[in-house]
Amino acid sequence: MSPPTSVALAGRGTSRASAGAFEAVAPVAAPATGAVPAHDAEERTRDRVLNAVLEHGPISAAELGDLLGFTPAAVRRHLDHLARSGVIEVKRVARAGAGAGRPARRYVLSSQGQSTLGNDYLDIATSALRRLDEMAGPEAVRQFAVERFADMERRYAPEIEQAGPDITARAQVLSEALSRDGFVASAQSLEAKAPLPAALSSVQLCQGHCPIQHLAAQFPVFCDVETEVFSRLVGVDVRRLSTLARGGHVCTTHIPTGRPAVTGPHGSAATPDTLGEVSNHLQERP
Repeated sequence: MSPPTSVALAGRGTSRASAGAFEAVAPVAAPATGAVPAHDAEERTRDRVLNAVLEHGPISAAELGDLLGFTPAAVRRHLDHLARSGVIEVKRVARAGAGAGRPARRYVLSSQGQSTLGNDYLDIATSALRRLDEMAGPEAVRQFAVERFADMERRYAPEIEQAGPDITARAQVLSEALSRDGFVASAQSLEAKAPLPAALSSVQLCQGHCPIQHLAAQFPVFCDVETEVFSRLVGVDVRRLSTLARGGHVCTTHIPTGRPAVTGPHGSAATPDTLGEVSNHLQERP
């Protein structure tokens, strides 16, 4: 699947007619060499905020300020603009601990924002797959998805094998490979604390962007096949907890780390037949 070509979503094209008319009446001093026009600088800053929301969301305004080195007022100005443009939205997230007060306001990409990223030719692809389903049945659509994700598996496998049998290390390499392909991925280790056994430790693999989100919403088999590929690559059975296609703000895959990877042709002995039971019906809105 082709990675997204750009994440700059905020509106462009502000008219400069009035500025041109003013210049015709009174000369304006030439800007210093290398100076960036104020409007362009504002757009670049806003794109940085948008990219941070995409990569780290759900994230609060205060966290964005710390991450980017902006004042609270500057961050909120850009967040308000992006929210009015419809590309981000607020998620209210409960604070940790009982009685911790009102839910925190955190920002994520909206459905509109997700659909604007990398959605070239998706309408054509969706129509073609719908026709394939009508003529040859769902198994033909599944086979198409398998063939499409086979390239990902071939490219990622050598890198992941170099990480050795440690599941956490393999998941981190997988996350880095996905990010290079435009999926804005991250891998967070979740260590089990006593009295829970260490075997319950895991990694949550998150993908902040899906180039085929709307196609996968109509054909969930693409999510299932991707999950199967992840399982073979890291070497353990994994579970898809949420997907963008089903309304989640990220795609989240649960990867257990309590045992070493099972090696095979691509790093795992798992098969699609067994993995289908794992991934089906587990993609829910968080």
